[in-house]
Amino acid sequence: MKLINLIKQKHNSWLNYKANLKQKNRTYFTIVDTLETLLVALLLALVIRHYIVMSSVVPTGSMIPTLKIEPFHERLFVNKFIYRFSDPKRGDIVVFKSPFGDKKDYVKRCIGLPGDKLKIKKGIVYINNQVLMLPGVKVNRDYSYFDEVTVPKDCYFMMGDNRANSADSRFWKAYGFSSFVPKKDLQGKAIFTFWPPNRMRVLR
Repeated sequence: MKLINLIKQKHNSWLNYKANLKQKNRTYFTIVDTLETLLVALLLALVIRHYIVMSSVVPTGSMIPTLKIEPFHERLFVNKFIYRFSDPKRGDIVVFKSPFGDKKDYVKRCIGLPGDKLKIKKGIVYINNQVLMLPGVKVNRDYSYFDEVTVPKDCYFMMGDNRANSADSRFWKAYGFSSFVPKKDLQGKAIFTFWPPNRMRVLR
């Protein structure tokens, strides 16, 4: 409560200072007011960028046919806020930190949830011995195999829609890394594409 009152006092003092300045020197007031507006806008942009939304470029063709890279790499609007208060759902298109620790972002589809028993036979994904069905989602199927694993707590199994050309959870272990993405490495959920303009659409 004391902090709130202190903030209010400082704000009122600032407003009084600007009002007096406006009467004494309008040129100086205009400069101060403009700088204040720019500073507030910058702070808001930083807060929004860090906590609420971000943009991401589709880096490779691993999500074809859902996300394209020709003739231009599509750009995504990513909701960073959602996974702070809810868990990813199966089928979400997720942006996450690279499992290789190279400071890159990956874009894949969330396939396995914590506790799932997952395996792949001839390219068909089985979750808890049931064939995975994602209505409305098109994938470029391959015929790969993946031995059954149990997805650990607070981790996710990610795959690209372009199954034959996607470096995803199926292959990371071969390079000495975990097959799973921990929740702490999730950047957010891809909501829609905004570039190029003629391909703007909500993602599913």
